[in-house]
Amino acid sequence: MKKPATQTSNSDLRGDYEGAAADYTVPQDWEAYTPAMHERWRRLYARQSALVETHACASFREGLARLDCSEGIPKFADANAVLSAATGWRLVAVPGFIPDAVFFDHLSRRQFPVTRWLREEHELDYLVEPDVFHDFFGHVPMLLDPAIADFLELYGKAGARAIAMDALDMLARLYWYTIEFGLVREGEGLKVFGAGIISSAAETRFAIEDRQVLRLPFEPVRVMRTAYRIDAFQQTYFVLESLPQLIGDLVGLDFGPLYEIWRDAAPLPAGEVLAGEQTFHTSFF
Repeated sequence: MKKPATQTSNSDLRGDYEGAAADYTVPQDWEAYTPAMHERWRRLYARQSALVETHACASFREGLARLDCSEGIPKFADANAVLSAATGWRLVAVPGFIPDAVFFDHLSRRQFPVTRWLREEHELDYLVEPDVFHDFFGHVPMLLDPAIADFLELYGKAGARAIAMDALDMLARLYWYTIEFGLVREGEGLKVFGAGIISSAAETRFAIEDRQVLRLPFEPVRVMRTAYRIDAFQQTYFVLESLPQLIGDLVGLDFGPLYEIWRDAAPLPAGEVLAGEQTFHTSFF
């Protein structure tokens, strides 16, 4: 994914918004997917699942196995049967990007919006907008992890306050550097749990294997103050000690005063190390 998770618009972006409900949901229309689309999905799945075994966190690997979506574009209804039983989440089909307030409302009700269209053949390696492969393969396995499931609901509930306080950029950075581009420590190494990484073969390798990329310990305020890239690999990645840390560090944190202090400040440049900050050195790997 190469745009902020909550930057939403139907202007100059793909997706058939005609006939969408007030909450921007549409039928998945699974029968409209062609054999060529299912074959494209299988190739994307085969390429990424090979990297999952070595680079993705255990929760992602386990979730992907439970969803059993290797043979073609999955039916959201089938996935919902698995999700609802495990964490109370369900998927809703959308045409593409949706307004921020609508996105937050869906999350607050444990509904995850999934784009229904699939990328074209020439877009296998680079895609400006999230498609069904990014949204489903990248995000849905992690909805089976209780920590991520609970975080996303809380994130959705936090959206209205961020919008009211003109601090949406700060909240969006929290999503970007975790749900989209998050890393987590497992054993003696680092693993991917962010969808923006795990749905891209090249960035999966870059985020874990590149010895020059900046990786910093997860700290909420630092994350919310840090700019990110939407047109290239990230210059900074933040590392959780465990997935439950995502909830532990945020529950009880009063975002209001943080927004008041930092919302008008220029964001910290991606790739910049502040004085005294710990980084994950190459010897860590």
